[in-house]
Amino acid sequence: MAVVLSLSGSPSPTSRTARLLRHLDARLELQGHEVIPLDVRALPADALLGADPRHPALVEVNQLLAGAQGVVVGTPVYKAAYSGLLKCLLDLLPQYALTGKTVLPLATGGSSAHVLAVDYALRPVLSAMGARHVTPGWFVLDRDIQSDAGGAVTLAPTAAEPLEQLVDLFSTELAARGARSAAVAGLSGAAL
Repeated sequence: MAVVLSLSGSPSPTSRTARLLRHLDARLELQGHEVIPLDVRALPADALLGADPRHPALVEVNQLLAGAQGVVVGTPVYKAAYSGLLKCLLDLLPQYALTGKTVLPLATGGSSAHVLAVDYALRPVLSAMGARHVTPGWFVLDRDIQSDAGGAVTLAPTAAEPLEQLVDLFSTELAARGARSAAVAGLSGAAL
């Protein structure tokens, strides 16, 4: 199946956003995808704040992106937009770093007043970076994400069902893209 980069833009070490992504990563892995989790907060601050795209950590992020067919981007919503930490990373990536990628945007926040941040703040940036297909995204209220002491996540039913459907749609799109690529490669090989 596909390689998926699962990118958490939360600056918090106890992030609900990161927990949500890791929960969804497990679903994607069960569907046969290889998932590579990446918490932006784990990247060196000097690379992000110094705007050094040649920093080895950022070079590695670019390599991970280049090898991925899909990207899940999760962010908490602060002041009606995606996190500044995520913005720092996105600003340092090449203009068309998401070219040809299928992208699933997700956001978390404390109030449903921020539900439009996915479509009006995050989606335009992902599209401008060349994403081939940005699947429908989803906003999850913080209170709908619970985790136990071991880190296992439980989602409220109002969040769990739509998220599972979106992850399945994302997975289906990745599989369809892989099938199309294989068919094109087969046709190209037959023409030789």
